[in-house]
Amino acid sequence: MSTHTIKRLPVDTGVSGWEATSTRTAPIQMLDGAVTADWLIIGAGFAGLSAARRLAQLRPGERIVVVDAHEVAKGPAGRNSGFMIDVPHSLSSGEYSVAGESATALEIAQNRFAIGFAGQAALEYGMSAGTFDPSGKINAAATDRGDKLNINYAASLKRIGERFELFDAAQMREITGSNYYHGGLYTPGAVMIQPAQYIRDLAAGLGDKISLFERSPIIELSRVGNDWRAVSHRGSVMAPKVILAVNGHIEDFGHFGGRLLHVFTYASMTAAYSHQQFGRPVSGQPNWALLPADPMGATVRKITHEGLSRIVIRTRFTYDPSIQVSPRRVAEIAEEQRHSLDLRFPELKSTPLEFSWAGRLCLSRNSAPAFGEIEDNLYSACCENGLGTVKSTLAGVMAAELATGTQSPFLDEFNRAPGPSKLPPKIITQLGVSSVIRWQELRAGREG
Repeated sequence: MSTHTIKRLPVDTGVSGWEATSTRTAPIQMLDGAVTADWLIIGAGFAGLSAARRLAQLRPGERIVVVDAHEVAKGPAGRNSGFMIDVPHSLSSGEYSVAGESATALEIAQNRFAIGFAGQAALEYGMSAGTFDPSGKINAAATDRGDKLNINYAASLKRIGERFELFDAAQMREITGSNYYHGGLYTPGAVMIQPAQYIRDLAAGLGDKISLFERSPIIELSRVGNDWRAVSHRGSVMAPKVILAVNGHIEDFGHFGGRLLHVFTYASMTAAYSHQQFGRPVSGQPNWALLPADPMGATVRKITHEGLSRIVIRTRFTYDPSIQVSPRRVAEIAEEQRHSLDLRFPELKSTPLEFSWAGRLCLSRNSAPAFGEIEDNLYSACCENGLGTVKSTLAGVMAAELATGTQSPFLDEFNRAPGPSKLPPKIITQLGVSSVIRWQELRAGREG
């Protein structure tokens, strides 16, 4: 009998502004007592809920149980910056990489498939334009180096026939209301989501197709005959097939040990403000979304709802194999973010940061997902490599297809891809990753 005891449970530091400003319609139900199901999905983020939706399409009428350690949208799925990006977007190098032609074409096709799957859910479940907005995104440059990175990226996009538009400083000022940016590179295929609202709407949309149990961490997963038995504090689930959608916590279920990198990034959201407070328009157009030209720089978004605006800024990366960071660190980085925001929007100095939080990422050394059938009828859809909205959506769909024996071209590619490569000894990995992150952040300079 295969038994996994899970001793380390998810810890999410700080209140995400996305989660705090989202709404939910369904009451919280915890796992209580013994439950049986045809399918069990552990984790209710992008991967888990996408897997549940695909299973409901492939196996209508079968009972699908989804359990999550916390409340839906309070984990990493509700803590990212909300970019669903179609074109190449690698965090592992000093610039967004475009690989060989065939690999790039496959990546774009996979990303667009995932975005299309999410778009169908948004349409089917009646998500608002503020929750799912196919508006594109801008890579914003604040330095001469940032301009060069954008020009290089534009050249690589042109080589593969992808659409883009270069903006000058005046156009960036028109969009953002800020003099901070030298220029920008716009790509139209990205979708901007309110990540917490998207996840909550997706869970609500699945409705009676799934049984969702929140605040129900799995503390033991064991093989009992032909079934798997997952135990929580107050109940258990017995199912013949299980999909693990727990991202970096897959290690705590006994798999991919010594192969995953656990990285945190940090964000803050301002209090709501209106132009009337300032007697003039501030911060440009009602909604915009900026990625940094340098991947280690600052991601900045403005959102407006019913005449009130907020700005979200994400900066900094830290390597934390404990998969936990302290409130003190979040507060310290929030002070740095305050400074970065003031440089961009000095008129907002009196507008406080209302929410600050940390978000977990999982990366592998070779940018490969932790995917596949890892034990008999136990499947993994983990390790999103820094683009969780799209990559986790895709992995969830692929895991559902793999587990049901559904054939698809993307699944064939997933099955052919290598798994996460082995990391060096822990101390070398710790020193190496932390040093590379810090060096790249320092090199980013004013882009951060």
